[in-house]
Amino acid sequence: MHPHLTYTHPKRRRLLTHMITTFSAVPFFGIAGCATPPAVAPELFKAFAPTGKLRASINLGNPILANRNPATGEVFGVSVDLARALAQELGVFAELVVFDAAAKSVEAVKTGQADIGFFAVDPLRSDGVRFSAPYVQIEGAYLVRNASALTDNGQVDRAGTRVMVGKGSAYDLHLTRELKAAAILRSPTSPAVVDSFIAENADVAAGVKQQLQADAARLPGLRLLPGRFMVIEQAMGVQANRGEVAQVFLRGFVERAKASGFVAASLQKHGIRGAIVAPAG
Repeated sequence: MHPHLTYTHPKRRRLLTHMITTFSAVPFFGIAGCATPPAVAPELFKAFAPTGKLRASINLGNPILANRNPATGEVFGVSVDLARALAQELGVFAELVVFDAAAKSVEAVKTGQADIGFFAVDPLRSDGVRFSAPYVQIEGAYLVRNASALTDNGQVDRAGTRVMVGKGSAYDLHLTRELKAAAILRSPTSPAVVDSFIAENADVAAGVKQQLQADAARLPGLRLLPGRFMVIEQAMGVQANRGEVAQVFLRGFVERAKASGFVAASLQKHGIRGAIVAPAG
């Protein structure tokens, strides 16, 4: 039996088994380029597109996942590509519901403003959201001023050290649990972390390594501490009450997206460095 099959009623078990078998055999559309979507059970339409379209919560707070073209306003990135590929498999239109911070993006899925989202896996987010296995892994890093005495990640958690993070981000959730002595300050969004770090004269900025590298190149007198303080696993999420059928289908979709090369191709297309395709779930 499939490892995620937890139904005990025989009829429901047979239905779920049939759906898993059927969809695991379907080629991944984003790569295969098939013109006609596979037949989709009514249960999946109800679970993923109750309004008749797939509303995808897109977080611009993580440049690895999504960005906006300043000239055209177009939103693009691996999360956008995955949302559209899933919508294509379901045979519906993808509507992008765009947010500037992870916490807002998560809340949109929890409250039903969006049908799916793209989040860092964290225990605090599992209340109301069910995750797929990760599709990419991202490094979290620390940034300091050149004059800082800090030279190693292990030196950050000390009394008197003030660490700036994006409010509600994966780094905020992780460091709130892990830091015992250092104080945490919060900027409104992850892209604003370094500007807030400077404005409030904090000691450390924490966030996506690539974002911090870009900020260090943009602003003089800053450097990253070597290595990383965490690995962020980015997954797709669906509202918990959409049911086991939706959760199983989403897990299968992500696994096919990785195995087919779709995720790797999307990262390459958008010029993303520093993120790697997550291993098979």
